[in-house]
Amino acid sequence: MKLIKSLFLLFFISVLSVSGQNVSPSGNPVPLGDPFIMLYNGTYYAYGTHAENGIEVYTSSDLKEWTKGPNLALDKKDSWGEKWFWAPEIYYIEDKGKFYMYYSAEEHICVATSNSPLGPFVQDEKKPMLEDKAIDNSLYIDDDGKAYLSFVRFTDGNEIWIAELEDDLQTIKKETMQSCLHVSQPWEEIWPRVNEGSFIVKHNGIYYMSYSANSYESPYYGVGYATATSPMGTWTKYDKNPILQMPEDLVGVGHSAMFRDKEGKLRIVYHAHKDKDHIHPRKMCISEVSFTDDENATMEITGNVLRPILK
Repeated sequence: MKLIKSLFLLFFISVLSVSGQNVSPSGNPVPLGDPFIMLYNGTYYAYGTHAENGIEVYTSSDLKEWTKGPNLALDKKDSWGEKWFWAPEIYYIEDKGKFYMYYSAEEHICVATSNSPLGPFVQDEKKPMLEDKAIDNSLYIDDDGKAYLSFVRFTDGNEIWIAELEDDLQTIKKETMQSCLHVSQPWEEIWPRVNEGSFIVKHNGIYYMSYSANSYESPYYGVGYATATSPMGTWTKYDKNPILQMPEDLVGVGHSAMFRDKEGKLRIVYHAHKDKDHIHPRKMCISEVSFTDDENATMEITGNVLRPILK
């Protein structure tokens, strides 16, 4: 099974604007929390938490200026659940010839499919992937084609779990479910008990899981990472976390994902609070990503943040 997805190692991060240029802050920011960007056939597609009735989609040719799609990528009429459509991630699975959207609705994890990145995404069967409450489901397909899903359960505050998926990419092998990350470092204990927004990448046989900690409402919301020799763990957190927290004048940054731009540069997308006094609407931010390739790779964040705007 082949996954068409930008999966890249987040070891050494340089937060840079494109070619040193930064989008003017006078434009209207793209109002997405928990953002995710996919490059497909020369167009960037952005999705995130914002709409009350589903999941919005935005398109761009340059990552700077974005246009809102004419319709929701996912409408609640095509989904289980009536509210709280959060944290979508979208992947094109070449072997299956369609797009998969992993998202949360009413604090349950769901998956829907479409023939277009613009949607409409529709659930084959209108039910969540788990009966228990869970959020922030993220797909990872390993080199051998085995698929995994990481997600949050409310078992120790917000705690990250992982499980194997069946070949349909929609069914969790419940017997494989296990906890992998929970609050355990001092920087994560500001407010309240939260580890969430996981994203897995692999490099040189090592797996890296980025995650966010502290409440999304906190200015100290930030990103850390952990490593393992298998997607199922055991996962060990980087001892110098966080690797992204309060860059420049931004607060509440987190729930990140990775993608490759048209020039082949690695990117990280995440949200920030509207400003230091207001959380909503959260805004999408993009930074350039690079990584060291040594045995004990580390992360570093410097430079400017690309702040996309709506046309």
